[in-house]
Amino acid sequence: MRRSWYSLVFCLAVPTLVAAPPKASPAPAIQGLDLSGMDRSMAPGDGFFAYANGAWLQRTEIPADLGSFGVGHEVTDRTDRRVAALIKAAAASRAPAGSDPRKIGDCYRSFMDEKTIEAKGLSPLKPIFKTIDSIRDRKALAHYLGTTLRADVDVLNATHLDTANLFGLWVAQDLDDPTRYAPFLLQGGLGMPERSYYLDPSAGMAAVRAQYLAHVAAMLTLAGLPEAPTRAAAVMDLETRMAQVHVSREDSGDVLKGNNHWTRADFASKAPGLDWEAFFAAAELKQPEVFVVWQPSAFTGLSALTAEVPLATWKDYLTFHALQHRARVLPKAVVDQSFSFYGKVLSGTTQPRERWNHGVAVTNQALGEVVGKAYVARYFPPAEKARAQRMVANILAAFRMRIERLDWMSPATKAKALAKLAILKVGVGYPDRWQDYGGLRIVAGDAFGNTERAERFEYTRNLRKLGGPIDRTEWVMTPQTVNAVNLPVMNTLNFPAAILQPPYFDPKRPVVMDYGATGATIGHEVSHSFDDSGSLFDATGKLNNWWTPEDMQHFQASADQLVKQYGAYRPFPDLAINGKQTLGENIADVAGLAAAYDAYRLSLGGKEAPVVQGFTGDQQFFMSFAQSWREKTREPLLRQQILADGHAPAAYRAATVRNLDAWYGAFQVKPGRALYLAPADRVKVW
Repeated sequence: MRRSWYSLVFCLAVPTLVAAPPKASPAPAIQGLDLSGMDRSMAPGDGFFAYANGAWLQRTEIPADLGSFGVGHEVTDRTDRRVAALIKAAAASRAPAGSDPRKIGDCYRSFMDEKTIEAKGLSPLKPIFKTIDSIRDRKALAHYLGTTLRADVDVLNATHLDTANLFGLWVAQDLDDPTRYAPFLLQGGLGMPERSYYLDPSAGMAAVRAQYLAHVAAMLTLAGLPEAPTRAAAVMDLETRMAQVHVSREDSGDVLKGNNHWTRADFASKAPGLDWEAFFAAAELKQPEVFVVWQPSAFTGLSALTAEVPLATWKDYLTFHALQHRARVLPKAVVDQSFSFYGKVLSGTTQPRERWNHGVAVTNQALGEVVGKAYVARYFPPAEKARAQRMVANILAAFRMRIERLDWMSPATKAKALAKLAILKVGVGYPDRWQDYGGLRIVAGDAFGNTERAERFEYTRNLRKLGGPIDRTEWVMTPQTVNAVNLPVMNTLNFPAAILQPPYFDPKRPVVMDYGATGATIGHEVSHSFDDSGSLFDATGKLNNWWTPEDMQHFQASADQLVKQYGAYRPFPDLAINGKQTLGENIADVAGLAAAYDAYRLSLGGKEAPVVQGFTGDQQFFMSFAQSWREKTREPLLRQQILADGHAPAAYRAATVRNLDAWYGAFQVKPGRALYLAPADRVKVW
């Protein structure tokens, strides 16, 4: 994905009940480059991110309720306020029971009704606690674990974010046979972001572990369990053993290592310990005979733990995660305790977000495309969709010409690359067909039940894909999401409406600036079809090597160059960027920016862009790119991003410019400057 605005799912807000959502904020006043945010004392060649954003970085304080802040957060906040206003209008519309407007209104109001949530206490959890307590043998444990399986993972990013589940499910096209859907299973179960949080011996990580242990104990106390510190220590030991068998983030991003087909019978021999038949039955996966197991060694290790670790410890682990997973719809004491770790410790925030922010998130999660349909009707006019589609067409044309001009690629490989580009499906703004939420029951005053039913609805929707036809029109992001995504297996892109707004995409400023910001986003996502993972898939979405050995060798040499370039960046003395972990995103940044630059030139028909605000067209392009990455991040969250995410931090993504020859000419960057790369060292992948 192009942009990832970090907000931990458990940082819940606990202010006094807001009577109504805030008014939607207007678009920003600045149209064009933000000259006041620049630091002209910095030479562009010594620090381009600081040159474009230095004054803004100096004067900007990160809000107390955020772990990071920047232009993306401003756009997200404006979008959330607009969505909140739409939800409020739906709630006031007196729509009939069961209608979509009534559902989004009841969902939001139920979450905002803290008084009712407080009155219910933990009573909604009692049936779940009772089920956990009734686990008497390993088969019952397997059955319970199966009931927690949810479709909440992204196989291409190799992440599993929901700590409630030992494993995660992703239903997508089979990599070997893209004509059918397959159930992908991924590792999970950790309460902290990544295995290194458990295994890193540094003093900083040891301090985080101590605070997590205290958090687990506090949550078990809230759940009513005696001797909570002792039980929390056992839970911590279990999660540490899970982390020891987890596959690293870097290896999880390797498609070739992840594409492992196991038959149903294979699980008993390859991952003994868990009663897999009981697990699959409880997960309603009775029909599939073949699964894709993304991290086989992790499944072997995690399965063994279900047989080795005492049932009492497993029950305490499940109790903790049952409470933690549902913290957002439980009383204030649970919300506060959750925030004390996931907000303060992991993100560095000092106060939670306002409750309406999370009310919007809950409603989006439950009824995303219902809200999205209302959003695009109000805030994404046809003219803006058409303008974005013209930009997409220019960038695809530029990418096509770049492939045709490659002097190192053989005609055979070029032909297959062009065939893949030709059938790439680019969705702009919103999906061709809207999801039907008729089967989702939303009950006024039942915030807990609404989130449970919404999760179950989404899981069942994904299970229904198995055995059915492939749907390339399906979106994995809602229109109100400020982000974009490429799905190489589907050979499709999603560009939600919410990212196609100022300052990324603004009809009131020179078009060259839009190419530098949104154009680079589009080019980035197109490039993902040809990055280190995307390049392994052919035009049909099949995992198939369509490269000649010589072409692949050249591609890998360029990739190695980029790994080395990013591995040299060290945000902290004790922590560098992992060039291999971020390789796919870095390839997409380089190739996408190059394609966007060519497309901007193509759009002008050979003419030069006029000088605006004292900057030439090329300078406007690169400045817009750098200012689109404007962001400031607290240390705990930045460390988490470096360890767990496939994207490099924003400042280093802006440094992508050093690989484009045009940037050197635009800002007269000469040898001796910190960012200067000799022509042979500038990475040119596509």
